[in-house]
Amino acid sequence: MCLAIPGRVVALVDEDNRLASVEVAGVRRTVNGGLLDGDGVGPDDWVLIHVGFALSKVDEDEALATLRLLQEMGDAYEQELEDLKASVIE
Repeated sequence: MCLAIPGRVVALVDEDNRLASVEVAGVRRTVNGGLLDGDGVGPDDWVLIHVGFALSKVDEDEALATLRLLQEMGDAYEQELEDLKASVIE
């Protein structure tokens, strides 16, 4: 199962290439924000991420509610976190 999970933008890594450091459940990874329709991201923004890409911005309440629901899914959520830990964008 593939999930899009909410993450909080910690920092911009490379503005020209639209790369940002995003944190999900203590895991930090660089994600590509190029799919966001000209709507750049900045520190403390929340985004839905999947396979290294930010798919959309979401507000904090929606992000936290989604994280709670995903955590209730158990194994699928844990697998997505393991996949996130293994992913690398440089």
